[in-house]
Amino acid sequence: MALPRVNVKEILRILADLYPDAKCALDHTSAFELLVATILSAQCTDTRVNQITPRLFAKYPSAEALAAAEVRKLESVIGECGLFRMKAKHLIGTAQRLLAVHQGQVPSTREELMALPGVGRKTANVVLSNAFGVAAIAVDTHVQRVSNRLGLAMSDDVSETERQLMARVPEALWSAAHHWLIHHGRQVCHARSPKCDECPLAPHCRYVKERTKAVRQRA
Repeated sequence: MALPRVNVKEILRILADLYPDAKCALDHTSAFELLVATILSAQCTDTRVNQITPRLFAKYPSAEALAAAEVRKLESVIGECGLFRMKAKHLIGTAQRLLAVHQGQVPSTREELMALPGVGRKTANVVLSNAFGVAAIAVDTHVQRVSNRLGLAMSDDVSETERQLMARVPEALWSAAHHWLIHHGRQVCHARSPKCDECPLAPHCRYVKERTKAVRQRA
């Protein structure tokens, strides 16, 4: 299926103007902390994760400490996070693999990251982009929704959305565009009741055009 014809350059310019300081919302001071926080962020808000990680890292500040954690005790620390039982097992398994395979360090390749328990492509891309400066587009729910509404992508599959965005967005802007789309999804382009009337991207938005057309047809 051919992608809609949209002014990609102008859309990216507007997003850059709207969110010049956009960055990763997960608090972290190292690649290890970012990896752990990103694993926790699945089906959990970044705000909630940021409330959990200070006490988590106070108790388990390193891969060595986390690898030796007891599952039940770790569960009690991250219990406010969705899917906390599964995540506790993944965190311990990831820490143990970091020690066994990577000398306790977070690897800097997608393949090695995705071999860690609980780490999929999105999590790997977040770590690559924010911890190692590797150009990447991590497709979360916001990126998926906003990019498809704008017409930058057209797919229900996150892997295909990532591929389409990589083809349309200049590689030098992949990481920045990822953050711009997330911020726009959180602040304006909500899943329900998006603020289309006040959105600077409305003139370029496929979703707005289709909604306007539907309203006119019903009139």
